[in-house]
Amino acid sequence: MSKPRSDKREINGWLVLDKPRDITSTQAVGAARWAMRAKKAGHAGTLDPLATGVLPIAFGEATKTVSHAMDGLKRYRFTVTWGTETDTDDVEGRVMASSPLRPTRAAIEAILPEYLGTIQQVPPKFSAIKIDGERAYDLARDGEDVELQARNVEVHALALIDTPDADRSVFECECGKGTYVRALARDMGRDLGCLGHISQLRRTRVGAFDESMAVDLEAVKALREGAPGDEAALLLPIEVALDGLVGVAIDRGAADRIRRGQSAILRGRDAPVVEGEAYATCFGDLVAIGLVERGEFVPKRVFNLPGVR
Repeated sequence: MSKPRSDKREINGWLVLDKPRDITSTQAVGAARWAMRAKKAGHAGTLDPLATGVLPIAFGEATKTVSHAMDGLKRYRFTVTWGTETDTDDVEGRVMASSPLRPTRAAIEAILPEYLGTIQQVPPKFSAIKIDGERAYDLARDGEDVELQARNVEVHALALIDTPDADRSVFECECGKGTYVRALARDMGRDLGCLGHISQLRRTRVGAFDESMAVDLEAVKALREGAPGDEAALLLPIEVALDGLVGVAIDRGAADRIRRGQSAILRGRDAPVVEGEAYATCFGDLVAIGLVERGEFVPKRVFNLPGVR
């Protein structure tokens, strides 16, 4: 008896999901992939179950650009509750220590410059960082004493935007890859002498993907009952993730060479004067990511998109 045919489809592009609270990023991607019947999907930057907001999901050939999206700046809005420190550095953990002290607005603003630029940060014990091949959060859940080393991270902006009451402060942060906002909350609490943890966290931007582009998960799930092609209204082009790279327009001859893995000379008076990483398009269709060296485009990742020939 033959196996039933899979209803999985080739879908290529980015979906910016507004991830709801209390589900993992993996569950969110799985739900979107199921709704779209997509063969292949991945995401650019994990969000904790507690966190909401921008979760860019790559489908099909867009998965080849995930690393570029993850390298982009990230922006967060988060609430710190003062007075307690937890083992997870957020509201879901066990309380490890407490303090009756509460910081003034002036005291908070006075320490913010210490967290700008390249800083040393110890990641939370409950994080996806690997220790001898094991995830730190798995070791921590098993009761092991997890010790993570401090590492350099980049914080480009950190501002106090609201103080609803003495117990809570709301911040906005813009940071680079690998920065843990939970660790920022923990460290600010320690420096202020009052302790603290994250009680709300929302990601508002990942690289070129902004929360204004985000789609509610229920709207995505509704695609399951829709007609094939309905997902196109929600998808963004693959090259949106390549916002930081120069785009190079090439002719069909050059595109054919690049698709075979060969370099191509950028000819003509309109040939760009650029060196370094770039992406190539042919009549508006994405062909490859590569390097421009001495007037040649050298492909590194070639895209296999239907209808692009």
